[in-house]
Amino acid sequence: MGQSSIVIKGAREHNLKNVDVEIPRDELVVITGLSGSGKSSLAFDTMYAEGQRRYVESLSSYARQFLGQMSKPDLDSIDGLSPAVSIDQKTTSKNPRSTVGTVTEIYDYLRLLFARTGVPHCPECGREIKAQTTDQVTDDVLALGEGKRALLMAPVVSGKKGEFTKLFQDLQKEGFSRVRIDGEVQKLGGEPIVLNKKVKHFIDVVVDRVVLKQSAAGRIAQAVEMACNLADGRVLVKVLEKGDEEANITTSSGATGGLAPGEHLFSLALACPEHGYSMNELQPRDFSFNAPYGACPDCLGIGSREEVDPSLVIPDKTLSLEEGAVAPFRTGNYYPQVMRAVLKHFEVDPATPWEDIPKKVQKALLYGVPDEKIRVDYLTVDGRETYWFIEWEGICAAVMHRYKEASSDRQRQKYEQYFSIIPCATCGGKRLNPLILAVTVGGKNIHEVCEMCALDSLAFFDSLTFEPQQEAIALPIVKEIKTRLRFLVDVGLDYLTLERATATLSGGEAQRIRLATQIGAGLMGVLYILDEPSIGLHQRDNERLIATLEHLRDLGNTVVVVEHDEDTIRSADYVIDMGPGAGELGGEVVAAGTPEEIMQVPESLTAQYLSGKKVIPVPKERRNPKKGTIQLKGATENNLKKVDITIPLGTLTLITGVSGSGKSSLITDTLAPALANRVNHAHRKTGEYRRLVGAERIDKLINIDQSPIGRTPRSNPATYIGLWDDIRALFASTPEAKARGYAPGRFSFNVTGGRCEACKGDGQKKIEMHFLPDVYVACEVCEGKRYNRETLQVTYRGKNVYDVLEMTVDEAREFFSKIPGIVRKLDTLHDVGLGYIRLGQPATTLSGGEAQRVKLASELQRRQTGKTFYILDEPTTGLHFDDVRQLLEVLQRLVDAGNTVLVIEHNLDIIKAADYVIDLGPEGGDRGGTIVAQGTPEQIAQVPESHTGRFLARIL
Repeated sequence: MGQSSIVIKGAREHNLKNVDVEIPRDELVVITGLSGSGKSSLAFDTMYAEGQRRYVESLSSYARQFLGQMSKPDLDSIDGLSPAVSIDQKTTSKNPRSTVGTVTEIYDYLRLLFARTGVPHCPECGREIKAQTTDQVTDDVLALGEGKRALLMAPVVSGKKGEFTKLFQDLQKEGFSRVRIDGEVQKLGGEPIVLNKKVKHFIDVVVDRVVLKQSAAGRIAQAVEMACNLADGRVLVKVLEKGDEEANITTSSGATGGLAPGEHLFSLALACPEHGYSMNELQPRDFSFNAPYGACPDCLGIGSREEVDPSLVIPDKTLSLEEGAVAPFRTGNYYPQVMRAVLKHFEVDPATPWEDIPKKVQKALLYGVPDEKIRVDYLTVDGRETYWFIEWEGICAAVMHRYKEASSDRQRQKYEQYFSIIPCATCGGKRLNPLILAVTVGGKNIHEVCEMCALDSLAFFDSLTFEPQQEAIALPIVKEIKTRLRFLVDVGLDYLTLERATATLSGGEAQRIRLATQIGAGLMGVLYILDEPSIGLHQRDNERLIATLEHLRDLGNTVVVVEHDEDTIRSADYVIDMGPGAGELGGEVVAAGTPEEIMQVPESLTAQYLSGKKVIPVPKERRNPKKGTIQLKGATENNLKKVDITIPLGTLTLITGVSGSGKSSLITDTLAPALANRVNHAHRKTGEYRRLVGAERIDKLINIDQSPIGRTPRSNPATYIGLWDDIRALFASTPEAKARGYAPGRFSFNVTGGRCEACKGDGQKKIEMHFLPDVYVACEVCEGKRYNRETLQVTYRGKNVYDVLEMTVDEAREFFSKIPGIVRKLDTLHDVGLGYIRLGQPATTLSGGEAQRVKLASELQRRQTGKTFYILDEPTTGLHFDDVRQLLEVLQRLVDAGNTVLVIEHNLDIIKAADYVIDLGPEGGDRGGTIVAQGTPEQIAQVPESHTGRFLARIL
């Protein structure tokens, strides 16, 4: 039994209640259940933690001293455990040097391929750079024309200033009698040659004059060798046509260094003989933007730099200069006056909206007028009209100067908001130097390959051919690249480019990249534990993901997946349903078995949804938009192709489409910041678009994303939604607190007075581990309770403030049931499916989906104006079917209050309940970026080109 299954007995980690469960090995196992029911506690905090601990225990004592002691999970026993690999939702590295190509190791193979088979070219003329022997150069010279006369020269000076008197003397001593200076042949030994030392010169030594024929091959080879010795491996050959006289041979190279008709430049080195670009034998390190050999010298391989961003300086292009279009200089007199003078100089009315100002004048305002003086008129104190002339540096330079000259942090912050990361001007964001970017394989340089999406890149390598002598080197490398690209495609990431920074990936994308990497490793006998790999994935791509998980299983691994997706649950070999409720009401195995066996268990909430006994209903009628619309026109950010969208106000509108189709580019990168700038008067960088119409119809934009609600353990759900203020006031009103003179501030762990001063109210202390992650240990003074002894002596109904912080939301609802103000706030957390989280749970431990729902709960408390525009990005992340039903009720409640709710989502249960759907596609990456269909869910289901419509048609 120990060999065929993993047997867990008495698991008590977190809310698990002495769980006994048997998990079959070498199967695809799905653990499902309500949010907070104990799924992660069983999978990650028990199975994975014990697997890791046993692995560390197997290492030598020397190795263990660096890894530290790992605590044993709270359980009786676990048998049949394999080495465990966790693939969770943690975001990948925020390092700007980390890309999809580097984390999948595809870029390592690309560097090897380009180093071994790449063809170098001159960055300036595009000519192929190749090293030749003297014999090869001789053969090439003979091939210029049998019987023709040719002049063989050594280009000793190419575009350098000087008189070169010493050079001429040395050449004469060595027996040379003629040189060509700036295109004109002159004799040595006669009148001294006097050159202008302030002018660049081109000097070629005439080595020999020969007739090109086979019998002269020896003489030509000798001349080639002599020229190469003089000119660092280069020889210049001028083929003389009939009528050419040596005395008047001239060339454009005299002025520019270029080659005139009939001239040919050869090189023995790996260098461009014309422009002098040379390189050593190519090495893989030359193609790394993390090494100095090939990185762009300006941005050092990062590909970007922080500069003043014109789109932040001019956030609203519909405003004129007089209306304050230039955000940094809306106040004050000097800059508005100077900018009006610039407009007057170019004969443009200051009342002209920025978007209507000619591009040339916009450029002059932003970047200055270096070659012209601008007249600025002004009135003196005594009322006289006068003027002065200035050199206008430009708005961007002015902001940069003000930032550098700022004398306080507050002043610096004022100008910091106008900076953003923009592509490096030197390399154009390509990270590498020009010489390395001029090396090609199959006609493309390494950056052009990385610019392609995974699917196009796979097609490129499928069609790649090599010379017979290169095949033995190239084919094994290409095979490795194609294998890894195919894994990316299989996990639904075919739209990602290899140059994409990992910091910009969603949690689901990052997890699937790690999944693809693990498949590429080809390990057997491993326990893989995954956390909702279907997050952010369209139904169309789900089948490929499931096939990938099955492939991982078929290699001989046990694959345990924490998942809510219906297709994944139905595809599992074995399902474990946790519950029956969340938090303290969960922590038990409600059902375990095959999907068919699970559906026979009446106590299982999951089974009720799988069997169809419970469903999320389709609304009986859709809302008819009556409040007007918001229109975004001409959106072209990333892969968007001049997209125009119309969002009806007062509705639940869904943005759908396959992964990479442009949903985030359209909403998160373009519409949300554009509305924030217009409605909330923010200064956010906005994606490219032409017009925004109807923003005046809303009074507030709320973008509820999945970013953390706080960066430190001090932040928690109770403080975020304002609940803790009410609880502190309640404790301060108790007789004991009044007798001691305690105000509400006494019960705050953020200020001195009531908190434990040993840990400053954190309840834990941070121990810096230097090269290892920091470790947090409970404070030994307050034992993790955050408050001092006197504060903890004050109780309400037998509980002190620490006890309240340890309560779950649902426990607190019951405890404070007689206090409407507190219950109302707790109800909002319960309504968004967070009844299981503790009031004092550190913000750093909340998942992205939980953080998003805490923010949503905070919004539900606010007084509704009926004109708020809400944007949510995949709010069903981490939610069970029943949690989705609850969330949908909350969203409908917001819309019923007259607000507009815009949701980016893949979940069909949410999509089918929408009033209006905008479906992007048809595919991801370059094959996406257009609107495939828009209308009610029923209308979307009728569009054959819509992948979303195809799946909607099955359930409507």
